[in-house]
Amino acid sequence: MEFRLLGAVSVATEAGELPLGPAKRRSLLAALLLRPNRPVSVDQLTATLWDDEPPPRARSVIQGHVSRLRVLLAATDAEMFGVELVTQGTAYVLRMPETLLDAHRFEELVTLARSQRAPADAVAMYQEALSLWQGPALTGAYPSPPLQAAAHALEELRLASVESLAAAYGRLGEHARAAAVLRAEAGAHPLRESLSAALMRALQSAGRRSEALDWFHRTRRLLADELGVDPGRELADAYAVALRGEGDDAEEAPAPGPPTAPVTTHQPSASPPTETVDLLPRMPRGFHGRAAELTALSRAAAGEAPVCLVTGPAGVGKTALAVHWAHRNRAGFPGGLLYADLRGFSDTGEPTHLETLREFLLALGVAPRRIPESANGASALFRSLSADRQLLVVLDNARGSEQVRELLPGGARCVTVVTSRYRLRGLIASDAARPVPVDVLEPKDSTALLAAVLGKERVLAEAVAAQRLADLCGGLPLALRVAAARLADQPDWSLSAMSAELSDESRRLSLLDVEDTGVQAALRLTVRRLPDEVADHFAHLGRHPGTHVDRYTAAALAGTDPVTAEAALDKLTAAHLLIRTAPGRWTMHDLVRLYARGLDAGPDVLVRVLDHSVVTALAAAHAAEPGDESCFALPADFRSPQAVREFADREQAMAWYAAERDDLTLAAAAAHAAGLHSRTWRIVLALWPQIVWRVLDGWTPLLERALEAARADTDARAESRVLALLGWVLTEEGRTDEALVHLEAASALAARAGDLRGEATARVNLSLVQAALGSPEEAAEGCAQAAELARRAGDRHTERLALYHLARHQLDTRQWQSALDTSTAAFALDGTSDTSAASRVLLLTAAGEALLGMGDETEGIRRLEDAAREAESSGYDEGVVRALGALLRVSSDLELRARYDTAMVRLMAQT
Repeated sequence: MEFRLLGAVSVATEAGELPLGPAKRRSLLAALLLRPNRPVSVDQLTATLWDDEPPPRARSVIQGHVSRLRVLLAATDAEMFGVELVTQGTAYVLRMPETLLDAHRFEELVTLARSQRAPADAVAMYQEALSLWQGPALTGAYPSPPLQAAAHALEELRLASVESLAAAYGRLGEHARAAAVLRAEAGAHPLRESLSAALMRALQSAGRRSEALDWFHRTRRLLADELGVDPGRELADAYAVALRGEGDDAEEAPAPGPPTAPVTTHQPSASPPTETVDLLPRMPRGFHGRAAELTALSRAAAGEAPVCLVTGPAGVGKTALAVHWAHRNRAGFPGGLLYADLRGFSDTGEPTHLETLREFLLALGVAPRRIPESANGASALFRSLSADRQLLVVLDNARGSEQVRELLPGGARCVTVVTSRYRLRGLIASDAARPVPVDVLEPKDSTALLAAVLGKERVLAEAVAAQRLADLCGGLPLALRVAAARLADQPDWSLSAMSAELSDESRRLSLLDVEDTGVQAALRLTVRRLPDEVADHFAHLGRHPGTHVDRYTAAALAGTDPVTAEAALDKLTAAHLLIRTAPGRWTMHDLVRLYARGLDAGPDVLVRVLDHSVVTALAAAHAAEPGDESCFALPADFRSPQAVREFADREQAMAWYAAERDDLTLAAAAAHAAGLHSRTWRIVLALWPQIVWRVLDGWTPLLERALEAARADTDARAESRVLALLGWVLTEEGRTDEALVHLEAASALAARAGDLRGEATARVNLSLVQAALGSPEEAAEGCAQAAELARRAGDRHTERLALYHLARHQLDTRQWQSALDTSTAAFALDGTSDTSAASRVLLLTAAGEALLGMGDETEGIRRLEDAAREAESSGYDEGVVRALGALLRVSSDLELRARYDTAMVRLMAQT
């Protein structure tokens, strides 16, 4: 078990990271980890979790988070590791061996490193300490002042350790390594004078005086522009040393090559080039942002013979990042800088291994006639010649791992940077390649890229339009550059006009292509490399009306099975055409989706995916409400998918509803637009368990669309059911007059259609409106009629529901005995085996309230306690609140109040 603060706040176990949940819970854990084995008061935790005035129930929220952390720790047998979260008065203590905390181990290693007499030992310890960092400290925690201060302190210690590591390298005489370590951090923290001063000293000691002077002037300008100050003493002293040329320990000139070997070895010698070999392309222009990626690449490039794997989708700027980093770090590779475009995604064909190796060997001084004629021989010679060099090798646009392996250098001090649209898992497995993923640009960097091409004045003059333009390009650098090129070519064209043009999805991709460059061209080359069955799945994904897919949705779209679809989704993810947003769930970049939509997917795709949505939502409804009847029959022309997702229980079904709500809404809209009315109302009606659960979530527009579709489909039964659901939602929204009209119509329609169950449901919902309008007797009569209708239909679920609401109406009119008799009768329907936990809780609560009203306090409290316990054990927080709320009317017990507050906090978080 490991607790982590040096990066994302997390807890790592053998089974994976614990699901810590929201930022506030991570923040609470971070606060405890920052003071392990010491009490942290509730007041301190409150200051950590909220900036301003905390909410009234802050203490209850903290208790809830602590309770959840205890559950998570218990589930991983944390006590076996000596970890325990305990209460100590008004504070909490996280008892633990501090060796389980990465921040503690980091500080311990740094302390040990400082005490080492041998520089090599110090270097090893500093490297081990710094390897514990996985990103900015306390990532994912709420940025409250106490946590920001702690993160800043940890970052200061890290930077001080970097400076100490560089100093240890300097004592070893490895000034180039010291400069390489410092340059990455100085670039990320340009206003930290101690870093810049240390970098200047390292560059000076490495014989790179001009770079040291350049760095001073760069830093001086930044200090003046950003802070309005001059360099401090340390930086000024380093400048003076560089000016005088002191401490210049330039590397010796390369020694002559070895004597010619005997003919029997066939080992040619390389003539040392007169200057550093440099095959890099020019420095990319208009490069902006990417500080995190550049830092990640620098960290990946540390160690022995690293292979850095820069991956990302087409047009995201992988080549620009790699080449920019290479130029920025060129001084760290005195043995040479090699570059090859492997053209893995090009119309011009890939170079052979021998062609690439021949170019490398020639650059390294091997005479043409000495270059072996076989790829294996050339590869062996390249590894031999690079063994003692400090080379940087950039292999751009690799298609596969096999394309890269023979081109890897053989020296321990060589660094290889590979870029690819694919994830190249084979290279990670065989050569320990370190992935450096590249995603789209952040909004700020996107507009900065536009400004680099168009000029700051033009972008600032239309700041809102520039942001809209960046959004329409999805932060993709290639798309942004093409859009900027079009605007630069037409200086009279406003950014607003360009944004308006790009808003038309049918034209967006064509507008983002110029000559042979653009988004469509880049995506076409990526898709062309896919196996046929994977490309077919990709084309079908473009017709999905939603934004996310799982393997079942992908199978329905393509007409395949989930296993085949998942394999295709995995390959599309590896090609960066899909993004995995959660286990088993994928999405597309907007521009990729537009490209896929333009591919041929054949007929009936939309109907297949809509029918998949219908049948899956029905399966979820059955799992969420197992005692209920199916709310509709499948369409006569239903296209059955090869497999339908199964739901183990209500929790799983409700989680699916929550995840898929937006996509189901989009599916209903697509069905409506296509005139597929029988699918539109079915998709919406199958959402009823979630609508009931989260009734105030703005369902009215969606239900009104379903009502329009049911009427267009001339299905009276469907119309009555939608009206009943819509009427209930309107009632909960307080729009009782509108609800009354819809529910009266629903009841009448269901009666004409002979739908006893539908009529019973409509009458129950109507009773709620009648009660709200001040007619409890009329409401009770309606519930009694609903119970009779359900009994005639053999629908015990709806009968039980009607009896429960009848009991509630009787409680409201203080008919205590009648309410008890009614709830008892409802409970007795066929025993309790088919009754859901929620129904049992509500009926027990009604009976308990009735008994209290009759004066039988002992039995009433017992039943309410039973209801509360069952609600807590089943996670039914609304039932907990209702049962405990009734108990608190007759009891002032503090434990009951604490349980009520905890449940209320959870309920508010859900709704």
